[in-house]
Amino acid sequence: MDLSDELYTELAILLAFMVGIMECIMAFLRLGWLIRFISHSVISGFTTASAIVIALSQAKYFLGYDVVRSSKIVPLIKSIISGAHKFSWPPFVMGSCILAILLVMKHLGKSRKQFRFLRPAGPLTAVVLGTVFVKIFHPSSISLVGDIPQGLPSFSIPKKFEYAKSLIPTAMLITGVAILESVGIAKALAAKNGYELDSSQELFGLGLANILGSFFSAYPSTGSFSRSAVNNDSGAKTGLAGIVAGTIMGCSLLFLTPLFEYIPQCGLAAIVISAVMGLVDYHEAIFLWHVDKKDFVLWIITSTTTLFLGIEIGVLVGVGVSLAFVIHESANPHIAVLGRLPGTTVYRNIQQYPEAYTYNGIVIVRVDAPIYFANISFIKDRLREYEADVDKSARHGPEVERIHFLILEMSPITYIDSSAVQALKDLHQEYKSRDIEICIANPNQDVLLTLTKAGIVELIGKEWYFVRVHDAVQVCLQHVQSLNQTPKNPDSFAEDKPSFFQRLSKQREEDLSIAELESGDKITEPHLEPLLSRKS
Repeated sequence: MDLSDELYTELAILLAFMVGIMECIMAFLRLGWLIRFISHSVISGFTTASAIVIALSQAKYFLGYDVVRSSKIVPLIKSIISGAHKFSWPPFVMGSCILAILLVMKHLGKSRKQFRFLRPAGPLTAVVLGTVFVKIFHPSSISLVGDIPQGLPSFSIPKKFEYAKSLIPTAMLITGVAILESVGIAKALAAKNGYELDSSQELFGLGLANILGSFFSAYPSTGSFSRSAVNNDSGAKTGLAGIVAGTIMGCSLLFLTPLFEYIPQCGLAAIVISAVMGLVDYHEAIFLWHVDKKDFVLWIITSTTTLFLGIEIGVLVGVGVSLAFVIHESANPHIAVLGRLPGTTVYRNIQQYPEAYTYNGIVIVRVDAPIYFANISFIKDRLREYEADVDKSARHGPEVERIHFLILEMSPITYIDSSAVQALKDLHQEYKSRDIEICIANPNQDVLLTLTKAGIVELIGKEWYFVRVHDAVQVCLQHVQSLNQTPKNPDSFAEDKPSFFQRLSKQREEDLSIAELESGDKITEPHLEPLLSRKS
C-alpha cells in the first residue's frame, strides 16, 4: 500500500470519529426534534424508492454478471440491459428458488401461528441450503463469498488530527445525510411495527457506534437500510437482537470464517430482496391520493428523486419540499370568520356551520396559528378583506352601513412575536383612523403577557379584552345600537358612558333590550366576564 492509500485510510478512520462526536453532541443537545420535520410521506416515498434501488443492485448475483454500482435507477437498468448477453441460468435459477422458499416461509410465518418460527428461520435456511448445494455440486458459474480474513480488527487510536479542521465540512455533510437515512429507515420500521422512536437516542446510538468503530479501523457508518430490513423481516423486536447478532458475528470471525467461503452470493441477494420487498409501500401512495393530494405529491417527489438522483439527494429533496410545505402552511395560516350558533352562546366557523349567523357592524375572526413575522402580512390582508366583504344575508342586529368592531378570537394563538406586535399597533392605528375598534377575546397567558409588555393592552384599552367571544359581542352590540340611534364618534364612548364596570352592572337590567338586538334569541348567560379591569 502506498503512502496516499495509507493517508486515505487514516483520514477515513478519523472521519468516523468526528462524525460520531457530532452525532453525540446533537444527542446531548436534544436536537432529535429536528427529525420531526421528516414527514411520513417523505419516509414512505424514500423507503419505497430505496427498496427498489437496493433490489436492482442485487440483480447482478441473480444474472451472473457485473452490474454498475449506483444508487440511481437509470444506470442500474442500463447496465442490466447492456450486459444481458452475459446472462447465466444457474445463479438465476438458484437465486429464484431460494427467494421463493424465503417468501413461502415468510407467508406461513405471518399467516399461521403454529408456523411462526419459519419467519426468522428463513434467512438461515437459505444460507444453509445454498451452501450445501454448492458444497455438493461445485457449480462454477455461481459466485461465492470466498475467503474472509479470520480474527477481529485490532485496537488503534485515530491519527492524523492535524487534518481535522479540513475534514469538518465533510463530517457535517456525512452526519446530516447519515442521520436522515438512518432515522428514515428507523421511522419507517417504527411506523410499520407500531412503536415510538426517540430521535435523540437514535443519534446517540449512531454517534457511539462511530466513535467506538473508529478505534477498530472502521469508516463512517449509519443504520443500514438493507440489513435493518433483514433484521425486521426476521422478527427482531428489541435492541437485544443487535447484541446477539454482534456476538455471533464476532464468534464467526474468530472461528467460523472457513464455513462462509462456500455461501452463494445469489442466496444472500435473495435474502436482501425478500426483506426489502416488504418496504415497497405503494398502498400508502393510493391512500394519500384519496386522503391528501399534497402529501401524495410529496410522496411522488421523494420517491422519484430518490430513484433518479440517488438516495442521498432523494432524502434531502424530500425533506426540503416537506419543509417548504410547512413554511407555506405557517406563512398562510387558516383564518375563520365566526358566527353564533342559533340558541347558544357558541361561535363557530361560518363555513363549517352555515346555520351560524353574524351581526351587523361586527366581524369575529379566529386565527388558527401563532402570529409571527412570516404570516402577519397575510393575516392583515385577510382582515382587510373581511372588513370589505360584508355579507348581510345572514346578519342580525341593528342595521348599520359598515363595520365598527373587529373581534379577534385568540385562543388558538400560542405565540406572538415582536413583528406581529408592531403590526398589531399599525393595524390599530389604521382601524382607529376609520373608526373601527379592535376587541381581543380569550388570549392565553403568554400572549397576553407579550401584549402587555409591548403596550398593546393600554393602546387598545383594557375594556376591550374579554374572556369569551360572546361577552365581546354583547358589549359591541350595545355600542352598535347607540351608534344606530345617535351617530357619534366612537372616541366619545368613554365620555358618554361612566365606566366599563357601570356598563357591566347594568347588564342584567338590559337583558330584554339585548335579546331584542339579537333578534329574539334567548340569552342564557347575560353576565359578562371581563378579562382585564381598568385598575389592574
